Amino acid sequence: MQRYRDHRDAVDDLLRRFAPLEPVRVPAGEPIPGSYWGGPEAGLLGARIFLRDDTPVHSALHEAGHFVCMDAGRRLALDTDAGGEVAEEDAVCYLQVLMADQLGGISRDQLFADMDAWGYSFRLGNAQAWFERDAEEARDWLRRYGLIDRFGALTWRLRA
Repeated sequence: MQRYRDHRDAVDDLLRRFAPLEPVRVPAGEPIPGSYWGGPEAGLLGARIFLRDDTPVHSALHEAGHFVCMDAGRRLALDTDAGGEVAEEDAVCYLQVLMADQLGGISRDQLFADMDAWGYSFRLGNAQAWFERDAEEARDWLRRYGLIDRFGALTWRLRA
């Protein structure tokens, strides 16, 4: 499992590209504010994403994806539970893979394995199969809201 401690600077730099999202480091052994699942999973409160050294990178990217995909009104009231519909959750999963591509030192294979180990559930049985063969609706959702371009690349914007 890829952990935040091994990719701190790269993860922080990537997340800051989605300003006003701001990564906040949590000391070892401290509870993670805004964590829906509890530590070591990332937490969201407003525009802050809380990360501890043992936070899985996929969790950091997933929660950041929620921040990017939710509308501005939900971002203002964000406190732990990102909410959203199933289509948005799928878009978040797709987006976290695209974000991982921006991090040196983490391959898609590693990210997919970490997602599967955590327990993400996909119709085709695993994250890679879903991403490669069953994620058309997620891509369409991300395009509809201007979060990826027509070629599938990140636009580095937040949903309005």
